[in-house]
Amino acid sequence: MYNILICDDEPDIVSALKIYLTGDEYQLFETYNGRQALETVDNNEIHLVLLDIMMPEMDGIQTLSRIREHHNMPVIFLTAKGEDTDKILGLNIGADDYVTKPFNPVELLALSLIHI
Repeated sequence: MYNILICDDEPDIVSALKIYLTGDEYQLFETYNGRQALETVDNNEIHLVLLDIMMPEMDGIQTLSRIREHHNMPVIFLTAKGEDTDKILGLNIGADDYVTKPFNPVELLALSLIHI
């Protein structure tokens, strides 16, 4: 079983992702800001993180930087920030992939399977 953390401040996005990722092979964790995500990563064996960039309290860039201090699981940014400079920044700080909203859920599922 793979543990996937979904971190996005939009509950509708979290709910949609849960629909596509629900199955016997995944246990899903949901958080709504970077601080919650860090707590979840530190206290659970997480195999993949789907991480939004624009969130309250701690954005996804800061969250990923903190995750990379102690963990090396795959992280896919899932964000509305679609400029090339945003993508390059995200990949340079340690994201394994970068998907812009709106996204194709089937494509995201395929990317998730590649990175697990």
